[in-house]
Amino acid sequence: MGKVVLKVGDDVSTDIIYPGRFMATVLPTETPQYAFVDNADFNKKLKANEVPKGSFIIAGQNFGCGSSREQAASCLHGWGLTIVAKHFARIFLQNSINLGLPMLICPTIEADEGDEMEVKGETIRNVTKGKEFAIQPLPKARQAIIDAGGLVPYTRALLIKQAGK
Repeated sequence: MGKVVLKVGDDVSTDIIYPGRFMATVLPTETPQYAFVDNADFNKKLKANEVPKGSFIIAGQNFGCGSSREQAASCLHGWGLTIVAKHFARIFLQNSINLGLPMLICPTIEADEGDEMEVKGETIRNVTKGKEFAIQPLPKARQAIIDAGGLVPYTRALLIKQAGK
């Protein structure tokens, strides 16, 4: 269970999530400070640790469009956020999977900032509004990578398992 801490519309580009002027910063430990930096109020809340891990960002269509910068997914992952979007841009989706960023594709999602949300299996429930929405599941292989914490931990576990046989 978590709260919606930010609601954005359609076509939110990676430049909005992680502006290009910070591309010199690539370490996952440093990128979170620049998440939505041009949204001063939200960025300030993140930096002040006023946004609990497990909080939700709700987005419309084509979230993460634009450049292929991995830092856009990395900076959100660093805050422990879950992204719920009606649709994700292809490259952002794959970068998010590779980094283990929790994300849900929910074409019919209805939520506002402050709403309490709860994920149950293949549905997400807006507790505040008393509505439930179907999640479009990712392919099992992609979900396994997210569940493992990203591609590196997934591959590491796979190699350890194979070496143990």
